[in-house]
Amino acid sequence: MALTDIWFLLIAVLWTGYFVLEGFDFGVGMLLRVLGRDDTDRRVLINTIGPVWDGNEVWLLVAGGATFAAFPLWYASLFSGFYLALLVILVALILRGVAFEFRGKIDSDRWRRNWDRAIVFGSLVPALLWGVAFGNIVRGVPLDAQHHFTGTFFTLLNPYALVGGLATLSLFALHGAVFLGLKTTGDLRERAVALTKPLGGAAILFGGGFLAWTAADHGGWTWIPVLVAAAVLIAGVWYAMDGKEGLAFVCTALAIVATTVTLFYSLYPNVLPSTTDAAYSLTTTNAASTPYTLKIMTWVAVAFTPVVLAYQAWTYWVFRKRVTRESIPAAAGLPPVRR
Repeated sequence: MALTDIWFLLIAVLWTGYFVLEGFDFGVGMLLRVLGRDDTDRRVLINTIGPVWDGNEVWLLVAGGATFAAFPLWYASLFSGFYLALLVILVALILRGVAFEFRGKIDSDRWRRNWDRAIVFGSLVPALLWGVAFGNIVRGVPLDAQHHFTGTFFTLLNPYALVGGLATLSLFALHGAVFLGLKTTGDLRERAVALTKPLGGAAILFGGGFLAWTAADHGGWTWIPVLVAAAVLIAGVWYAMDGKEGLAFVCTALAIVATTVTLFYSLYPNVLPSTTDAAYSLTTTNAASTPYTLKIMTWVAVAFTPVVLAYQAWTYWVFRKRVTRESIPAAAGLPPVRR
C-alpha cells in the first residue's frame, strides 16, 4: 500500500473518531432546551460532556492538519470552494465553546437562557453542515483544469447534500440522546430514553435514505457498510428502549462508523471528484504531498498517536460515572445581573 493510500485511510479514521465523539456532544447540545426543564437539568446535561467536549474537537484539528500536510491540493480546493460553509461551522463551534464557558458567569436567568440558545445553535449548525459538506465531497463539485472550484455557495445546496445534512443531524441527535441515557439518572434519563424512539425513526429515514442513495450511485461493496449501519441503528434504538444504554451507545457509534466508511469508500481513489470533467478530479495521487513529507508524517503519527489515544481513553475512564441532579452544586458567589 502506498503512503498516499495510508494517509487517505488515516484521515478517514480521524474523521470517524471526530464524528463518533463530537457526534454525541452535538446531540447533547441540540437537546439542551428539549430535555432540560430547569437550570439544574441543563447543568446536568452540560456536565455530561463538560470534561470531554474540547478534547473531542482535537480530532477535527488533527483531521484538518493531516489533510493540509498530506493532500495540500485537496485542502486548498475544499477551503476555497466550501469557504462560506466552513466559516459558518467555525463561527458556530467558537460560539458554542464560548457559551460553555460564559453560561455560569452571571446569576441571571436571561443570561443563561441566551447562552443556552448559543449552545443549541453551535451544536445544530455543524451537525447539519458537516453532512452537507461530505455529501458534496462524495458527489463531487465543479472543478476546472487547475482544480479551482467554479461553482457558487448554492451549488453546494443540492438535494443529495441536503439529505446528507439531515442524516448527520438526526444521527447525532440520536447519538446524544443515547449518551444522555447512559450518563444521567431519574426523570432526565427517562426523558432521554423516550426521545430515542422518534429520533431513531428520523435517523433511519434520513440516514438510511442518504446511504441507500450513496450505495445506488456507487454500487458494489458499498452496500455492505450501508446494511451494517441500518442493522446497528435499529439495534441501538431497541437496546435504548430496553434500558441497555451501554449497548445502545455502542450501536449508534457503530452506525456513525459505518456511515463514514461508506462515504470514504465511495470517494476512493478520488479525494474530490470534479463534476465538470472526471480528468479534473483530485485523487490520492495528484493531490498528495511529496513522498518524503508523507514519510516524516508517518513517523510522527506512529510516535504520538498512541499517546493521544491513551490520554483520551484515561479521561473517559475518570469521568465514566453518571451525573445526577444531586451532584450539581448551588450557584453561589456569582455576580448579580446589572440593570
